[in-house]
Amino acid sequence: MNVKIHSIKFDADSRLLAFIQKKLNKLDQFFDRIVDGEVFLKLNNEGVDNKTVEIKINLPGQQFFAGSSARTFEQAVEESVKVLKRKVRKHKEKLVTHG
Repeated sequence: MNVKIHSIKFDADSRLLAFIQKKLNKLDQFFDRIVDGEVFLKLNNEGVDNKTVEIKINLPGQQFFAGSSARTFEQAVEESVKVLKRKVRKHKEKLVTHG
């Protein structure tokens, strides 16, 4: 899947970028018609859970969004991908049941 990653006001390191790409590629296992994705990484200056991740994926005629804040970007990515996985599965089930 083609993924654009935007790190807002900081430079994300290559390990984080590879981690995000790997996690999003796993979504293809659940639905192989995902067109592309976009990820926004933000640092918030308040509280412990100060890393925010917002992920948008595009499917034909459909767009899904998930966001999460956590202590690390990796945790936030995992949470967001879990939500997207659930949404993609539900969407695929709808397509199968409704033709």
